[in-house]
Amino acid sequence: MNRRRCATAAITLVCALTVLASPGQAFAAPEPPPSAGAVTGAGGPKKSLEQVRLEIDALYRKAGAATDAYNLAEEQADKQSAEIVRLAQETVEGQARIDRLKDQAGAAARAQYRGGGLPPEAQLVLTDDPQLFLDGAGRIQQGQKATKDLLGELARTQADLAAYTKDASAQWRKLEANRVKQAAAKKEINTQLAAAKKLEDKLEKEELARLLQLEQQAEYKAQTAWLSSGALKDISRSAGPQGKKALQFATAQIGKPYVWGAEGPGSYDCSGLTSKAWSAAGKGIPRTSQEQWRLLPRIEIKDMRPGDLIIYHADASHVGMYIGDGAIVHAPRPGRNVTIAGAGSMAILGVVRPDK
Repeated sequence: MNRRRCATAAITLVCALTVLASPGQAFAAPEPPPSAGAVTGAGGPKKSLEQVRLEIDALYRKAGAATDAYNLAEEQADKQSAEIVRLAQETVEGQARIDRLKDQAGAAARAQYRGGGLPPEAQLVLTDDPQLFLDGAGRIQQGQKATKDLLGELARTQADLAAYTKDASAQWRKLEANRVKQAAAKKEINTQLAAAKKLEDKLEKEELARLLQLEQQAEYKAQTAWLSSGALKDISRSAGPQGKKALQFATAQIGKPYVWGAEGPGSYDCSGLTSKAWSAAGKGIPRTSQEQWRLLPRIEIKDMRPGDLIIYHADASHVGMYIGDGAIVHAPRPGRNVTIAGAGSMAILGVVRPDK
């Protein structure tokens, strides 16, 4: 079954790369769509199919940005939960240390009591044996240092315990704040997706087919303009060892559905695909496209190589993995599957390299 899936992915990859333009090659333009006239509907002004396409695209873009916010909040909440567990363990261990130190202090107090209640210094003065006096002086000095060290360690441990408690309270507040952010982002995602579905549900079967052709035409136009700009001039680099592994993982997911917030193995969102691909290559990277853009090393487009991540849109709300020949593998949006597309078919913000 795995061999069949890999073979299918490989065939899909080869076919797609045949269609996609590479430096010195021309894109095979999609068939021009039939009339992009007014959409079917009753009441109110009619919208052209192109207007509907742009509106749906904007809704999915907003859903994508909200998905990034949701994923970031979830990632931070997971880190905060782990930190709370760590602090709880430190608190338990700290309390155990305090108990041991108090036992030691109690033992010293009981020893003094058994000595008649006199401190060791006073008992030493009362001895008539010079040798005992000298031996006792050394022991008293050692005992005083041990007592001082004991009290110092007790104070430090108590201070640590107070700090753990304070940090845990702060992490709880952050955790709750991120849960609120998650809930708000989830609501925003569902709102935008519902609005997009409502628009799509109004379209007839033939209009949906024309809508897909309009999408393909817009992507072709953007990709052709990008290639014509010379963006890929003299680019013929190979992926690094980890990049090759990331590419193998990402292209093996072709055909799996986009699901917001998903990280596999059955479905992915855009950054779920790229983060899991690089994780499979042994390189952990941030979960969201916005954090990938913010934290990973940036490179010039002219210097990119397969395995690099291309970040899209001004808000860094989408990401795809460059596979070479002017193409990316990515998880596009709800209702679409992981696929290959022109690297310039969307507005490029920049490129990052996880293994730099």
